[in-house]
Amino acid sequence: MENDKKIAVLIDADNVSEKYIKYIFDEIANHGTPTYKRIYGDWTKPNLASWKTVLLNYSITPIQQYGYTTGKNATDAALIIDAMDILYSKSIDGFCIVSSDSDFTRLASRLREAGMYVMGMGEKKTPQPFIAACEKFKYLEVLSAIPANPYETNEQVKTRVQGTPQEGMASIDELIEAIKIIVTESSDEDGWAFLGEVGIKLNKRYPDFDTRNYGHVKLTPLIASLKQFEIQSRRTSNPNISHKYIRNKAEAETGNKKTRTPEAIVSPEEYRVKPNVRSRMKSIKR
Repeated sequence: MENDKKIAVLIDADNVSEKYIKYIFDEIANHGTPTYKRIYGDWTKPNLASWKTVLLNYSITPIQQYGYTTGKNATDAALIIDAMDILYSKSIDGFCIVSSDSDFTRLASRLREAGMYVMGMGEKKTPQPFIAACEKFKYLEVLSAIPANPYETNEQVKTRVQGTPQEGMASIDELIEAIKIIVTESSDEDGWAFLGEVGIKLNKRYPDFDTRNYGHVKLTPLIASLKQFEIQSRRTSNPNISHKYIRNKAEAETGNKKTRTPEAIVSPEEYRVKPNVRSRMKSIKR
């Protein structure tokens, strides 16, 4: 299970404020257990003094890294070296890199090449290459925000999100089009697709996809706020559990149904054994 992952949490103190720490670890708890908790910076600098209480409260190990040369970030190098050491120790299942710095883009890519789960966290100023290199990416401003009304209308969501999104974040219109495509690809003959599968495919398409980016705590209220889709709840053998399905309203209104392609239809002749094949089968039996 996803929340059973052992995760190494590596924080770049030069690019993260201590005010986000509570929200960082609250979010990590939804994905796994933090087994390594390290933060990197030059702790002799007065601007990092405010971290002391936070580090004690969350049992985070500070890694001291002096700046050897002006203009060179030794903190980034120390974090990268530690990440590779942890990778080769084979003691964890994934990494959480907390930074708004694009210098960790190649590190995230390398860790994923090794089969590691990589989640990034940073502010909305985080460059798109680092976001794309992570399997999942969470915006710190979103994690720390008070949850909005989960049943806002589509227009209310648009109004609140516009003006603040990260440059590479999918707009609400782009998200709607992506959902339409995914539903069409994943649906049954009546056009219904399992909502859980749609959510998984959205996360794969957009590493920074999070319903909270659009003002909703969960996927179902977000979809319910979009007039382009309809939701169906189906009972299971367990009376306490139901599965949600989604369908494009446009297809439902036109009555379009999936049809099997000619290649997928097997004619009766294909089930018959040809005479020469039948004779060979008889000779084999003899």
